[in-house]
Amino acid sequence: MKLQRLRADVLAGLTTSFALVPECLAFALLAQLNPLVGLYGAFIICTLTALFGGRPGMISGAASSMAVVIVALVAEHGVQYFFATVVLAGLVMMTFGLLRLGKLVRMVPHSVMIGFVNGLAIIIALSQLEHFRTETGWLQGSELYLMLGLVAATMAIVYLLPKLTRSVPPALVAILSVGLAVHLLDLPTRPLGDMANIAGGLPHFALPQLPWTWEALSIIWPYAVLMAMVGLLETLLTLNLTDEITESRGFPNRECVTLGVANMASGLFGGMGGCAMIGQTMINLGSGGSGRLSGVVAGVMILLFVLFLSPLIEQIPLAALVGVMFVVAQQTFAWASLRVYNKVPFNDVLVIVAVTVITVATDLATAVLCGIVIAALNFAWQHARELYADSHVQGDGSKLYQVHGTLFFASTTPFLNQFDPAGDPEQVALDCRHLSFVDYSAIAALKTLRERYQRAGKQLRVHNLSARCRQLLKRSGLQTV
Repeated sequence: MKLQRLRADVLAGLTTSFALVPECLAFALLAQLNPLVGLYGAFIICTLTALFGGRPGMISGAASSMAVVIVALVAEHGVQYFFATVVLAGLVMMTFGLLRLGKLVRMVPHSVMIGFVNGLAIIIALSQLEHFRTETGWLQGSELYLMLGLVAATMAIVYLLPKLTRSVPPALVAILSVGLAVHLLDLPTRPLGDMANIAGGLPHFALPQLPWTWEALSIIWPYAVLMAMVGLLETLLTLNLTDEITESRGFPNRECVTLGVANMASGLFGGMGGCAMIGQTMINLGSGGSGRLSGVVAGVMILLFVLFLSPLIEQIPLAALVGVMFVVAQQTFAWASLRVYNKVPFNDVLVIVAVTVITVATDLATAVLCGIVIAALNFAWQHARELYADSHVQGDGSKLYQVHGTLFFASTTPFLNQFDPAGDPEQVALDCRHLSFVDYSAIAALKTLRERYQRAGKQLRVHNLSARCRQLLKRSGLQTV
């Protein structure tokens, strides 16, 4: 059983490495960097996070979400500033993990997770369309039909092979089969080598060559913080998704620390910054890779491609890799979310759609933050509406109010509207048995209510506060009786 597990991880890692290469090359070129910078970053980050990270089976590498962030930096200040930014971003990630802030991912609602997954699935699919273009424009005629045919053949193998056998990863068989067919039939299709030459040597250690002054730091730190936040968000959300798929539990803080160390090492050895990659993670998991070995194999294979196997790897048809990534996009998209629009609250539907659209239109960090804000505002609105009060006149002529709900910034106005200082008797009691005080706005609301009764010449007494609420009011200096 252990040997079978090792075999599955090795084959999954090999499959994933093929899918990592074009993505890393594309992201490096997007950031106007040498393609080897992307491959070195993939090797270092993928290997280190696989060995020491908090989520076995998850694949990290040079990600587009982080490449987009630093395009302007590279264009204006050069590659050395970029390497320094990667190191600083890694330090921020590591600090985030050491402070045990990874648990903040629990604040991300499920609707935001669905929007995140759907948005990234669309991005994965759209990014493959670039392979249907040349320097002169879109592919046409026989070139286009051949490309489409090879993509379709790759997808067919990935979908149909599991019906025959599950002993080998279908994506690996599809890539090798289409590559062999193209070679034997001498089909005129674009190989991976058309993107860039991936041959090179070992990465070497070098401190970024820039003036270590406050002026230089003021240039790189905003990019570093943004890179770190984008990388952490994508990593933690992918970790959550991997937990759901594997029905196991990862360790977010450990993953953050390891990712930070990996990014620092990547920057010091001339590599790109990176984070978890949902597409490659899905390929790895779908190919049977659930252990640390699969990620290590994927990372080490990237280095072997650069050192020894570049002539062979550069001959892999782009169409085969495009087909695999189209399957990944299809399997990543939460199709079930399209069938629940009439079954879940409209506000959740709004969050799913908003996060999906914003992810595609801008970037992941903006989308997730917008989704959390929308969800939080909806949560506050719903809880504010649920506050209500029962009232009745007691035998001694005093009036008792029993308020139910949560008193916080959004519910202070509904809370104050429950009372009638002008029409109430001289003695009024507020029963807080079912009322929870959350923030300073709640304290201010209670103070305002007491002042209204005082101006009306009446007395308000507060009863049955919880220990937490009593402590909160005591610290504010407000008497409870």
